Amino acid sequence: MIDFLIYSGYLFLLINLILYTYSFFRKRKTNVFFISYLLFAFTMQVIMEFMYHLKFDNLLVLNIFVIGQMILLSLFYMSILKLKSQKKIVKISLCLVLLILSIQFFIDYKQFFKFNLFAITITSLSIVTFALLHFYNMLTEHKTYYYITIAVVFFMLGSTILYLVGNLTLSLSNDVKYLSWTFNAILFLIYQLFILYEWKVSFFKS
Repeated sequence: MIDFLIYSGYLFLLINLILYTYSFFRKRKTNVFFISYLLFAFTMQVIMEFMYHLKFDNLLVLNIFVIGQMILLSLFYMSILKLKSQKKIVKISLCLVLLILSIQFFIDYKQFFKFNLFAITITSLSIVTFALLHFYNMLTEHKTYYYITIAVVFFMLGSTILYLVGNLTLSLSNDVKYLSWTFNAILFLIYQLFILYEWKVSFFKS
């Protein structure tokens, strides 16, 4: 069951990458930073999946993915936010988070090769904050990337909570761990479906 959910998520991620890339090159309608994020996410997922099947430790790749995801989604929201003050908030926050993580890795470089719950939490909450800034703007402006933003908020918050719970339940039964990863796979699939729906609503006929 969980394999079906995971590979379905990967499939829809690939579909989204193809569709958004098509809309960018043929119609110049989609955001280049969001396409870069989709490409980066798909590449990292494939690498982590291969490493998992080859029984290699993929935690280094996971940490690279978490940081790269924050950078690209931060640039995405910075590019669509209208107010200079909001863009400045994103820029300063991004630099601050990268500085904090750099200090952490400098003090203990082994954190790059571990399940870094701190990095996951701080990067996810940063992205959620930027998404909420965009939500605030959409109260009075045209709704752009509305469904993507909904998906980003719920996926980032949901997956972070599941990672926190999973970290607390490491000593519990495999059934509990399996349930946690199953919920995360479901969240990822829903996330990709929302992104697909955004393309249908915003770019399919435009």
